Amino acid sequence: MLRTQLYADPQNLFLHDLVLDSCRRNATKTAIVDCSCGRRISYAEYGETVESLARGLIAAGVKPGDVVAIFLFNSWEFCAAFHATQLAGAIPTLLNPTYREREVRYQLENSDAVVLITDGANIAGINLGGLPKLQRVYTTRVTAVAAEPFANLLRPVSATCPRLESSSQQTLAVLPYSSGTTGLPKGVMLSHYNLVANIYQLLGPNATTLNAADNILCCLPLYHIYGLNVMLNPALVLGAKLVLMPRFHVEQLTGLMVDEAITMMPLVPPAINALCQAAEAGKFPREHQVRWVKSGAAPLAPELPRRFTALTNILVCQGYGMTEASPVTHVGFLEPELYRPDSIGHPLAQTDCRVLAQSEIDPADRPDDLTEAPSGLPGELVMRGPQFMLGYWKEPAATAAVLRDGWYWSGDVVTRDREGFYRVVDRRKEMIKYKGFAVAPAEVEAVLLEHPAVKECGVVGRPCEDAGEVPVAFVALRDGFVESGKLQEELCSFVADRLTHYKQPREVHFLDVVPKTASGKILRRELRKQLA
Repeated sequence: MLRTQLYADPQNLFLHDLVLDSCRRNATKTAIVDCSCGRRISYAEYGETVESLARGLIAAGVKPGDVVAIFLFNSWEFCAAFHATQLAGAIPTLLNPTYREREVRYQLENSDAVVLITDGANIAGINLGGLPKLQRVYTTRVTAVAAEPFANLLRPVSATCPRLESSSQQTLAVLPYSSGTTGLPKGVMLSHYNLVANIYQLLGPNATTLNAADNILCCLPLYHIYGLNVMLNPALVLGAKLVLMPRFHVEQLTGLMVDEAITMMPLVPPAINALCQAAEAGKFPREHQVRWVKSGAAPLAPELPRRFTALTNILVCQGYGMTEASPVTHVGFLEPELYRPDSIGHPLAQTDCRVLAQSEIDPADRPDDLTEAPSGLPGELVMRGPQFMLGYWKEPAATAAVLRDGWYWSGDVVTRDREGFYRVVDRRKEMIKYKGFAVAPAEVEAVLLEHPAVKECGVVGRPCEDAGEVPVAFVALRDGFVESGKLQEELCSFVADRLTHYKQPREVHFLDVVPKTASGKILRRELRKQLA
């Protein structure tokens, strides 16, 4: 086991206290560069802003245990609102800034949010009336009817921040909503201990190489746990510089890499693919200081990191996790002797894993009583550790389904080799069953991405009376390639030449863009709708 120690002891520590302590220690350093408005904020200024904003929230009526909703694109206001809400003793819940009215109202009502911090542009045309708990709405840059200016919360007031009575293990630090692939999103209850433990797992010996001298470029959405607790919180705890982009944009990203002397970037596979295409077109800077990129949130095709490194001279470190784990459970290595970019690496310190061989598992079964899959063979990944959630908000049945006897049942199918490296095969519920054979969409997608015509793709199963399901591919083409029946046949043959027959797509549909979540996961349910 290469990872046995944490960066420090996470017991009885609150995330906002760690951030404010860093602000005092790194007062003169730049904390955040907000590319949406050009603002540069020092650690001293950030700490003062968080404390002032927390007092403003308390003066506005926010009490310990209340929920404050943050509905913003990446910005300094998002960051300050997040940490100030915690300092005020309240719980931030984070909304996808691209949500429509139905989704916004659902999360505000389900979370019992009393305050909404947003921007006028985000809530234009959205009816916020009739929400029983919502008391006040604040807008940051663009005003809105019936909303107060965010600046009001920064006015001097005499309120005092509360002393938290509960332990860090029981005090909720954030209530993100897990997108899931079925049903409505569920609030994930993460404690301060969960978040801090995961930060200290990431920063511990033999884990990531993040350090105080890093200049980190983050285009990941901060409302998503990947951007939030893999980048924002660790960066501020360390005293690194965090450069925020509102969204991924190749030209802006490559310019900032040079202008801000970026040393690392968190990415998702589609972004890595786009940067490969930019490099092939001669639009990726040769003079950069980026040492490595982190890949997560979606399966990484094995050839993609090799192609990216060959084109840019930047290493790729793949990781794995989920919102319920704050989020990281596994991460790869950059050391030459341990570098396996096609793998999610080893578990983080204090993360126990089982790879269970049974295809059908009784809900009453304990992982310790079940058979583990032999080395190299697939099985369901079951885990436990200090980073795992307290449960789902108002969802005891859903909590009991995934947290059993202290173990979290991921629903993901993985393999583990003799050296302890894990590789994700696919989501169990996304597996396509062809005449009893399991087809992993990610495996078929990885092959399709090797074809020169394929820009991005997604694979789902189509019901078939004879076979149960057959694989169907949705493909977005690169510039210079034209949709045709001949190309459809060529792509099917391309996969058939590289994978066993039952994994070959029986159909190929062309589209402009493969639908994805903001975190980069393919929206397979949207693809299935097109088949229906």
